[in-house]
Amino acid sequence: MSTAKLAERRIPSGNDFLKPDAVAALTHDELRRRIEALVPLIAGHAAEAERLRRPADAVWQALRDSGYFYQFVPKAFGGLESGFELFIDTGMAIAEADASTAWVATFCAEHNWIFSHFPAEAQEQVWRGRHPYIIAPAVAFPPGMAVAVDGGYRVTGHWRWGTGVMHADWIIGTVLLPRDGQMPEQMMVTFPAEQAEVLDTWFTDGMAATGSNDIVVKDLFVPAPFAARNISRAGKVTAKRFHDNPIFSVPMLPFLAMSAAIPALGAARGMVRAYREKLAKHVKWGTASAEAEKSAAHIRLAKADLLARSAELLVRDAARQLIVAGALDEKEQSPRRQALRAQIALAVRQCRDAALVLMETAGSSVHSLDNPFQRAFRDIMVVASHVVFDTDVTLELHGRGMIGLSPNSMLS
Repeated sequence: MSTAKLAERRIPSGNDFLKPDAVAALTHDELRRRIEALVPLIAGHAAEAERLRRPADAVWQALRDSGYFYQFVPKAFGGLESGFELFIDTGMAIAEADASTAWVATFCAEHNWIFSHFPAEAQEQVWRGRHPYIIAPAVAFPPGMAVAVDGGYRVTGHWRWGTGVMHADWIIGTVLLPRDGQMPEQMMVTFPAEQAEVLDTWFTDGMAATGSNDIVVKDLFVPAPFAARNISRAGKVTAKRFHDNPIFSVPMLPFLAMSAAIPALGAARGMVRAYREKLAKHVKWGTASAEAEKSAAHIRLAKADLLARSAELLVRDAARQLIVAGALDEKEQSPRRQALRAQIALAVRQCRDAALVLMETAGSSVHSLDNPFQRAFRDIMVVASHVVFDTDVTLELHGRGMIGLSPNSMLS
């Protein structure tokens, strides 16, 4: 194991899950109301979370208590099986208060969807055991290595970008399984979080509170039921064996992109609101009139608002199209996946553009580190740099698909 400094994790005790009847009674409207009620708490701890480089404990506990993380747990295991609209609504509300916390929350909720593709025995053991939902990073780069042994696999890995690991009870990791004379097989494994080391490596200028530290295991035994082989790009091959709801059959990569876009949408919306409120009293030094009286300010506010709102429309439309794509076979689905990824990447680019429009005119005071405006700006810039939002790649893939060419990227 590495001798680098270890991160100070907050592995849950597991004694705070909601009672089954409380989850069964939790309507979508009530969950939406609970998350919106948490916005002041989340905003009030955003600076602390950035300083700690992980979500604040009080906020994370409040999210657990709300029922938020049951959204993509199948009803067969006592979950909510929420639709994507609720997922977007609640994630955006969190992100308006703190994009970093929203990034961790949306990913950890979505990773329960990934776990729905694991073998039935693993789902039974975990979701019907002492974890009605899991808090788990799903790390892929660089992939770990697995060796087949009796009863399972021996896994060694050092993964980066471990979003969710600071409050995790499980870890999902991508590994490569060597095969004689063939390319290694890619699969996912999951294991209890206490079996891994988490290195204190997350030092960034944006999304600092996500705590996305490195994860290390060496020669860890993973039982066979906790390895997911042949998770298809379409999602439906494995999920339909267990769960009928079409949300479990959508394409994996566009769903990941949609989940990652939600924090940018909420942060951009929050910046538009903050700028609108600032205009009424903002007088730039050396001028005699308030910015609210100037047409340039009106134009910038309107442009940023339309960029942010149209970005939201693009993502909400992509969420609906995901369900349609999940029912298609691979030949039909491939160009649809590329189109959805490009659509979501363009939405995040629009959030970035909206943030730039506002930052250029908001004045020097917003650059103070205690001003939430600059934190939202930095967070959006980092979100937009994620590999799934590379517009050069995603637009090329979409264009190729439109004229019948095959994808030229592994992320397709």
